[in-house]
Amino acid sequence: MAPELQSAGYRAVEVLAGKLRRRQVVGSREAALETVLVLRQVVSRAQFSNITQLVAIIRDVGRRLSEAQPKEHTVGNIVRKVLHNIREEYNTATQGTALGTSSVRNVYSISKFVLQGQPRKHHVAPKSEATASLKENDPNDPDSFARGIKPVLMEAIQDVLDELETVYDNVSKNARDHIHSDEIILTIGHSKTVEAFLKAAAHNRNFTVIVAETGPSYSGHEMARSLSAAGISTFLVPDSSIFAIMSRVNKVLLGAHAILANGGMFAICGSLLAASAARAHSTPVVVCAGQFKLTPLWNLYHEYGALDFADPSSVLGFEEGDLVDKVDVVNPYYDYVGPELVDVLITNDGDHPPSSVYRLIKESYDDEDHEF
Repeated sequence: MAPELQSAGYRAVEVLAGKLRRRQVVGSREAALETVLVLRQVVSRAQFSNITQLVAIIRDVGRRLSEAQPKEHTVGNIVRKVLHNIREEYNTATQGTALGTSSVRNVYSISKFVLQGQPRKHHVAPKSEATASLKENDPNDPDSFARGIKPVLMEAIQDVLDELETVYDNVSKNARDHIHSDEIILTIGHSKTVEAFLKAAAHNRNFTVIVAETGPSYSGHEMARSLSAAGISTFLVPDSSIFAIMSRVNKVLLGAHAILANGGMFAICGSLLAASAARAHSTPVVVCAGQFKLTPLWNLYHEYGALDFADPSSVLGFEEGDLVDKVDVVNPYYDYVGPELVDVLITNDGDHPPSSVYRLIKESYDDEDHEF
């Protein structure tokens, strides 16, 4: 363990790593929020005399947390995003000479081009104050550099936290432009992002939602109850009915666990069935997800197309006796849905085709942080 990390919130890192291992932190957004809060604590307590040392500390944290739960990719994504923002804020505070191309990239980025509405304001510490503090670095006081730059770096981390806290609202802000009156929408399972999107659209549109129950977890039941309580006309159907009713469906709305660089995604089991049926009936497939789910990985494919597996006893219980010993029961938790089955991704930073995901990843993360 690096001594810098030990003095920079080691206990908080280990506590979160333990929670991730024991699956006490469940859900992409929850894991992302926990990660950014730990990183904020690490940076606030870190001792460093240059930005390279701080980057090494954060990368060490990212490696420890990612190893604790490799299946929760938003943890690594948040670490990459924080590193990207810290580098940008640091170079802004030091007149931005080293990353002059970064500002050009941001001005002409795809996400900025397609972003609807006013972009989120980017708060930066006054350049004069930050630069003055950096210039006053005392060789006899190794902590002077850290004290001068930390306010700027904390702003960079706060930007990531603000994005996570408002992700549902920002994804849903243009929901009425995607859902029209009298449409029939099919969704599967319980995605909080999709739930917020549908509830936002219901303020301006009257439509019907068909929720597939998503066996054997049956998380669709909770989704159906929530939508119905919000006054949305909702029907709950078994997964086996998806293909049969697809001819009546106007749009398929899916959530995502992780979005890969090729535009494919991992989503709750049953999403591949829904997307394939939609393709057969030429029904649009729309994915709602925050950009923090974009991961710079291409090859996460498994023999079963799953990133994670649930308890097989929910499919075939041990009480079945001899049958259990004669079969291998696989209960995949996620499906891999290829980019060819998705029409559009709706994120908190605009709408994008799957083919532009790799470009969004280039804008969000630095190449050197793809692996910790």
